[in-house]
Amino acid sequence: MKAIVFDTFGGTEVLHEAQTEVPEPGPGQVRVCVQAAGVNPVDGKIRSGTMEAVFPTTLPAIPGGEIAGIVDAVGEGVDDLRAGDEVLDWSDTGAYAQYALATATVLALKPADLGWTHAAALPVASDGADRVLDLLDVAAGETLLIHGASGALGTIAVQLAVARGARVIGTAGPANQEYVTSLGAIALVYGAGLVERVRALAPGGVDAVLDAAGKGALEDSITLRGGTDRIVTTADFRARELGVVFAEGPARRSAARLAELARQAADGTLAITVGATYPLTDAAKAQQASDAGHSRGKLVLTVG
Repeated sequence: MKAIVFDTFGGTEVLHEAQTEVPEPGPGQVRVCVQAAGVNPVDGKIRSGTMEAVFPTTLPAIPGGEIAGIVDAVGEGVDDLRAGDEVLDWSDTGAYAQYALATATVLALKPADLGWTHAAALPVASDGADRVLDLLDVAAGETLLIHGASGALGTIAVQLAVARGARVIGTAGPANQEYVTSLGAIALVYGAGLVERVRALAPGGVDAVLDAAGKGALEDSITLRGGTDRIVTTADFRARELGVVFAEGPARRSAARLAELARQAADGTLAITVGATYPLTDAAKAQQASDAGHSRGKLVLTVG
C-alpha cells in the first residue's frame, strides 16, 4: 500500500512516500480503507522527535492517528462492524496511508450526510475539547478564556463550552475574529497587551483558561487567574515548569460520544471547519502548515 513514512526525526523534509505492507487486523481490530486523515500538531512534534519522552516512536514510522474510512476487513471477535461500514475515530497504526488498523470498540459509524474530510476532522478535536472542559470543570455562568479559538480544537471547545452555558472569550489572529465570533465567543486578538484587553471584557476575571495555541500565553493566563489553578494547555511544553497542567494524549475514546458529535456535525448543530485539504502525497506541505500554527479549523489529507 502507499503510505507516508519517516525514517529519521527532523523537519518535514524527512517525510516521503513509500510502499509498505497492508496491515492485517488482530483480535478486536478492523482494517480501514482510509478516505481522509486528520493532520494534528502532535504529528509534527512526533516527527521532529520532541515528543519522544511522551510518545516513543519506532522508526520507520507512518505519521497520524485520526481517520475516516471504510471497514475493509474484521479481526477475530469483532461482531458489531462488518466490511463496508463507514467509520471514524483514532487508528492503531499510522493514518497517513491507504489502510490503517483500528480498535473496533472505539470506532463510531459515520453519518451518511457527513463528508469524509469533516469526519476526519472530528475525533481528536472533539475528544480533546471534552476532556479539557471536564478537567477545567467549566460550568454555566463562568467565563472561559480560550487561546487558539480558531484552530481545530478551539473551534470545538468554544461551541461545547457555550453549550454548557459558559461565556467564552476566544483569542485568535486578526483574520479570524469574525470566525471566532460566529462560533459564539467574544473574539479578541492575541499578542501584546492581552491582559488589559481581557480585563476590559471581564472585569471580574476569568474562571478558567484553555491554551490550545502554545504561543506563549501561559504567563498572561497565570496573571489573569492570579495563579495556576484551572489553567490547562494542550500545546505549550513549558507547562510543567510554570506549574500548569498539560493535557496530553487521548484520555478517553468513547464511540458513543463521538457518534453523538458526528450526528451534530452532520445536521449542522456543531460546526466543523476544514481549513485546507491536501492529497496524501502532499503530507509534508500539510505538516508545514500545521507546524506554522495559523490555520483556521482542521487540516486534512485526502487518501481514498
